[in-house]
Amino acid sequence: MQNNSSLVACHSLLDKYFPELGNRQAEQFAMLGELYAEWNNRINVVSRKDIDNLYEHHVLHSLAIAKVIDFASGAEVLDVGTGGGFPGIPLAIFFPETHFHMIDSVGKKLKVVDAVADALQLRNVATQHIRAEQLTGKYDFVVSRAVASLPTFIPWMKGKFLERTLHAMLNGMFFLKGGDLTGELQACKERANAWSISDFFTEPFFEEKKVVYIKG
Repeated sequence: MQNNSSLVACHSLLDKYFPELGNRQAEQFAMLGELYAEWNNRINVVSRKDIDNLYEHHVLHSLAIAKVIDFASGAEVLDVGTGGGFPGIPLAIFFPETHFHMIDSVGKKLKVVDAVADALQLRNVATQHIRAEQLTGKYDFVVSRAVASLPTFIPWMKGKFLERTLHAMLNGMFFLKGGDLTGELQACKERANAWSISDFFTEPFFEEKKVVYIKG
């Protein structure tokens, strides 16, 4: 049985910001609370103090990327350092025709991602236990949430972008970052754009959080 407060949080937030969701997507999002609560007791992928805030702090935060880009059908998206599946799992639910390749250097975390994707019957998710620097595939976009500083992360992605262009935005990287990013963006400011997530979501949690885009 799903936790009622978790379900209320899910429907309240998603109905508020994404009223266009289909019934199947709404069902999948509603299942996340119970799935992560169960798996987090076995493998800690979300802070135990934060699991009650799953929908606001993790699901909705991940979906901030969907406020700045509409991933195309058939697009290939790489989620680097996905941990327990963020931002990749919420984005895979939101964009069912986009393929998400989710990687992490900690194999046990990917057990959770695989289990959640299987329970939700997400056919557009694949996982791999590998470090970003070792990856040889190519993608339309890369997404990541606070894995490393931008000057460290960006060189990992050199040569990993497809030459095709399926979107109005050029292929590149989307990061979910918080705090003062002035120093991190300095070296790539001509390739970068940033959106305040508080422009999309009104919850205080998002006041200092941003979606950062870097051209590939």
